[in-house]
Amino acid sequence: MSFREKLNAVRVESVERQQGPVASDAYKILKGRIHLKLLDKFDLTALETLAPEMLRQEIATMVERLLQDEQAAINDVERRSLIRDIQHEMLGFGPLELLMADPTVSDILVNSYEQIYVERKGKLELTNVTFTDEKHLLRIIDKIVSLVGRRIDESSPMVDARLPDGSRVNAVIPPVALDGPMMSIRRFAHIPLKMDNLISELKSLTPDMAIMLEGLSKAKVNMIISGGTGAGKTTLLNILSGYIPVSERIVTIEDAAELQMQQPHVVRMETRPMNIEGKGEITQRALVRNALRMRPDRIIIGEVRGGEAADMLQAMNTGHEGSLTTIHANTPRDALSRLENMVGMANVNLPHKVTRQQIASAITVIIQAIRLTDGKRKITSIQELTGMEGDVITMQEIFAFKQTGIGLDGEVQGYFHATGVRPKFTERLRSFGVALPDAMFDPARHYQ
Repeated sequence: MSFREKLNAVRVESVERQQGPVASDAYKILKGRIHLKLLDKFDLTALETLAPEMLRQEIATMVERLLQDEQAAINDVERRSLIRDIQHEMLGFGPLELLMADPTVSDILVNSYEQIYVERKGKLELTNVTFTDEKHLLRIIDKIVSLVGRRIDESSPMVDARLPDGSRVNAVIPPVALDGPMMSIRRFAHIPLKMDNLISELKSLTPDMAIMLEGLSKAKVNMIISGGTGAGKTTLLNILSGYIPVSERIVTIEDAAELQMQQPHVVRMETRPMNIEGKGEITQRALVRNALRMRPDRIIIGEVRGGEAADMLQAMNTGHEGSLTTIHANTPRDALSRLENMVGMANVNLPHKVTRQQIASAITVIIQAIRLTDGKRKITSIQELTGMEGDVITMQEIFAFKQTGIGLDGEVQGYFHATGVRPKFTERLRSFGVALPDAMFDPARHYQ
């Protein structure tokens, strides 16, 4: 191979790693034909006993033989791509394997079999990766959801599932999806982010804010993380849970398991949808109630979104301190309103004032996370609930992010600052051996 040919091969492989192969129709037809022949020749039950690497090698050998039989006119780059693509089809998730292997991709959004977007650094990009047709996409969706015992069909056209690496998958098929099957994959890092990553690399908060949040987690203070979709709520929840002492028993409750707990004593529970007969559903509320009988030191709910809010508040008010959860809301005040509405969904028929008293008594801190217009995630507000004044829950802001403008490159400009308020919970933190210096709350301290 000449130097120019090698250079072209490197360029093609680079594009494939970044965006997926730009496959011609002839290539797709050949791949489909080889794949079908391979399925006919393979004894799939016998191959289940092979180690993954041996199986990959066996597939590669078989594809090489079939290509010789076909006498296909393809070059070395296409041959390597074909072997890799068929390995992905048989052992992984087809065309999505290229994107799943890219550590810079945080979200994979399949709008149709021929239109796939990804998110990198908070920005959406259209890729060249495609499926062969709708049946191909549907087959991959069915493969993903069947791995976790879920199902998707016309009678149940929506499903939440998770991949083996913890990524969260949502899929929708016709008749709900008008333009064919759709899927979104929310990915999570194989190596969980630490607080240092949020401070130094992502600039999501300041060292002072991080020290305070670490102290709140250690001191068993009940907290809610509020924010919109993709704001980094689950990431922050994972980080805060990492400060829980290893001696405590933690019970986690989620719709689709995605928390990455580091402690040794963790009990994980996940909701279940109803079966094809309309029975067997297990809701988050049922799991929260059951968790109270499991002798938990902490209860962590991935996201509170319904009637389980009432049981969660009861747990927080009856000795299960240090509980954590997330909620979809644009501001801390909106989070309280949503929480009140969700308690009403539990049909407990409490007066509004009583519900607000329970919220004010149970929750101490609300952390607001936002994804800004430039794609960066910031903790824009940390607020303490201080009690009730009449029928209104009172709050005071401890730290905030103030946006000052947008640069020429579209980057959001602003700074973090303390409001000058010294929170009431500092006394509780001191009793747990966490002393916050007075200088931390000086409003003159600004961080970019």
